[in-house]
Amino acid sequence: MSVPPAPGTGDPGRPGRTGHSSGPVGGVLGDARLEATAVAEPGAVTVIIPTFNESANVVELLRQLTDAVPARLPCEVLFVDDSTDDTPEVIRAAAQDCPFPVGVIHRETPEGGLGGAVVEGLKAAGSDWIVVMDADLQHPPALIPDLVAAGERGSADLVVASRYTEGGSRAGLAGGYRVAVSRAATWLTKGIFPGRLRGISDPMSGFFAIRRSAVTAEALRPLGYKILLELAVRCRPEQPAEVPFVFRDRFAGESKSTAKEGLRFLRHLVELRTASPVARMIAFGLIGLTGFVPNLLALYGLTAAGTHYLAAEVVANQFGVLWNFLLIEVLLFRSRRAHRHWADRVGRFALLANADLLLRIPLIALFVTEFGMGVLPATATALLATFVLRFAGTEALVYLPKRERGKGSSGRTGRTGSRGTGNDRVESEAGR
Repeated sequence: MSVPPAPGTGDPGRPGRTGHSSGPVGGVLGDARLEATAVAEPGAVTVIIPTFNESANVVELLRQLTDAVPARLPCEVLFVDDSTDDTPEVIRAAAQDCPFPVGVIHRETPEGGLGGAVVEGLKAAGSDWIVVMDADLQHPPALIPDLVAAGERGSADLVVASRYTEGGSRAGLAGGYRVAVSRAATWLTKGIFPGRLRGISDPMSGFFAIRRSAVTAEALRPLGYKILLELAVRCRPEQPAEVPFVFRDRFAGESKSTAKEGLRFLRHLVELRTASPVARMIAFGLIGLTGFVPNLLALYGLTAAGTHYLAAEVVANQFGVLWNFLLIEVLLFRSRRAHRHWADRVGRFALLANADLLLRIPLIALFVTEFGMGVLPATATALLATFVLRFAGTEALVYLPKRERGKGSSGRTGRTGSRGTGNDRVESEAGR
């Protein structure tokens, strides 16, 4: 069977990234590792590269990509750029010498950080396989054919370049501190998601290949830079595979990893773990348990000062309400806050909590007067009794998910169209 030539190599009239063929074309692609790989127009592989002020790395990155991708393997490269420097201009200039299409999506508002940039790229990708990698050359471009080949051989939906499988190395991690943090994050995520991450030794890797058919971009809500974890947990790709790689030193520039990114990663873990209603209810209950502390401390202080226990209940409850609201806002419903003003959320939450108090006061009085319970045990028992009602009311009336206003958010009409959301799309193709 004939194999479609790569963009810019033997087919100068090819329209490139506009349109798709009706099905895959099989054949030998000029590389033994990719024998019998099925490819589809307009490209077998879309390489997505999120960038933030990486202008010093772009030229060398594209040079190595040109050397790495087999000449007859259809490929396209898509940079999703959040830079404040001249990175987009450097990409456009360097793209003129590339034998494959090179596109740039420049985002004026970098929503979701690096993970959000990758999601933008996933929505725009037009190939059967998508490879995600960093721009700093710590991820070797020469490994791209191996990732795709491993996926085709094993019928895997996801192939991870792993530092922790045999033959891999984390040599490029600078210093013992970063090594320790990386290892701790890996153990933590695998402990929290043992089922979803089965078969993935390096869930913190930023270098992987995934089938386009395994991605549901609309389901992704990344927070920070660990997009592989987001994809593995929310999209659940089948039969993950791994290819070892040596994590290299940065070619130029400085690492973007900061303590702030670490905190975003922890919040991301909480959001992923509490994605289901049952998990959210459990987390809601745990947060409520911590609210016992300010509630009961205030109650003890007020009753010790001679306040009647029912009046003390009303005042002490406000301390627990405020504590619970702050933790729920930060840890549990962070991604569902945008559709209501904070004052509206506070008011609704306080009304629910105090309506709950009106229900609990008769229960507390019953437990104290009829069953002879102490004030503190009676309060704890009543709080547990009304727990499910509090959770359901909070989720439905305070953090009701925002309704979508239309079919899509990008306003994209085609691979060469412009975006209507403040992002600038620039595309440069070799041979134009």
